[in-house]
Amino acid sequence: MTDKKQTKQIIGYTLINYIGILIGIVSTLYIYPLDTELLGIFRYIDSWAQMLFPIITLGSAQALIHFYPKLPENLQKKLFGYSIVSIFKLSFWVTLLVFIGYFFVNDLNKNYIFYSLPIALTLALIELFKRQATNIEKLAMPTLFEKVVPKLALPFVFLLLLGGYISNILGYILYVLAFVFIIVAIAIYLKKHYNYQLTFTSTDLFSSISKKDYYRYSLYAFAGSFGSFFAFRIDSLMIPNFISLEANGTYNIGVTLASTLAIPATGIFALQAPQISKLIKSENWTDLKIKYVETAKLLLFIAAIFYGSVLLGMEPLFNALPTKDKLLPSLPVIYILGASMFVNMSTGFNSEIISYSKYYRFNLITIFILVFLNIGLNYYFLAFTSLGIYGVAYASLLSMTIFNVIKTAFIYFKFKLLPFNSSYFKILAICIFAFGVAYLLPSTTINLLDIFIKCGIFVLISFVLVFKLRLIYELNKIIKFKF
Repeated sequence: MTDKKQTKQIIGYTLINYIGILIGIVSTLYIYPLDTELLGIFRYIDSWAQMLFPIITLGSAQALIHFYPKLPENLQKKLFGYSIVSIFKLSFWVTLLVFIGYFFVNDLNKNYIFYSLPIALTLALIELFKRQATNIEKLAMPTLFEKVVPKLALPFVFLLLLGGYISNILGYILYVLAFVFIIVAIAIYLKKHYNYQLTFTSTDLFSSISKKDYYRYSLYAFAGSFGSFFAFRIDSLMIPNFISLEANGTYNIGVTLASTLAIPATGIFALQAPQISKLIKSENWTDLKIKYVETAKLLLFIAAIFYGSVLLGMEPLFNALPTKDKLLPSLPVIYILGASMFVNMSTGFNSEIISYSKYYRFNLITIFILVFLNIGLNYYFLAFTSLGIYGVAYASLLSMTIFNVIKTAFIYFKFKLLPFNSSYFKILAICIFAFGVAYLLPSTTINLLDIFIKCGIFVLISFVLVFKLRLIYELNKIIKFKF
């Protein structure tokens, strides 16, 4: 991918993600607080789907990126087609196991898993199709479907349910159908640009790559993805059982708003994954080091801008809204989870470097460390303290910090690469200085004016100093491309 085309895709990918997140923010501020218990139910369904879909994928999406550069074009298509068939086969066995397990589990909320199953299958296919779209540099449209449609579907169903126009069961079914629409649309779009077909035989495919290596890598990738659920999503399953579905809704309001910080990182990591894989396979450590440092600086700056704006503007924004009484309890969650997102972004693409290297197994170790920390800390805060959902947020921050420190240290010891240089710390210092200036400005009696002045001053000072000092090559390049 050329630099200009990559820059264009990163911008497009990020804009599409923010269209989706903007819709989600509007819904979170004005619609979801009207019934936090109902929101808790939908997030519970989502969480089960997020747990099941790595099992259905079984690492095939990550394996597609890992082995794709090694294959000629005809076998690249076979690998993709073989991965689709594998997902459908695994979905059958997962569904069967869920039906059997249903009768042995005593959980008041267990019926919701039957809405999670079809969502999990579509999520697995969406993940695979997105990886292939990345390989052929056609990620924007699949991202549009994936990020925007669910953000429109949930508030639409939510309003229908609140108005009493449909039953709860029909509402859950409509939500499932939104995901079915997404995968059908993405499959049709990708077919126009990449003439794939289902592959039921794999003899020639595994004559070019080792079948043992393929499945070993897939299983490690699966373990990492499955572990990631327990590391990042388990809270939405634990909160309803320790507190309530309503508390789960309140917590997820904070999660939704805090997650806006991670959108640029998601886009950059997705688009750069094939390049990282190629650089590692060719042992081009010089270019990898440059990309590692530059990406970390860019993400540090973006994370600092967004997190600083959240700290300065979120409370006055909530106070200006009619739903403030429902939103204010989630404010500490936003602050704590925002710090967690900041830590995760500011260390660059650690996981990708490990995943596409010969040390990919170490990702599994770090994920299980994160799982142990997150589940253990969640249990401690929920069972032995009165912090409630705030304790869950602290658990996420602590475990995420340790997780990133371990990965950064491992990459340094194995590759002698660090995402930091002097410019990195100058950027951090500039953002702290700009935040301090904005924070110390006197407040007015008008909430929206406070947001505009304080956030505006913070962003302006940070942006001008970083741009003028040319501390981030990618930032200057993007501005040059845009203007």
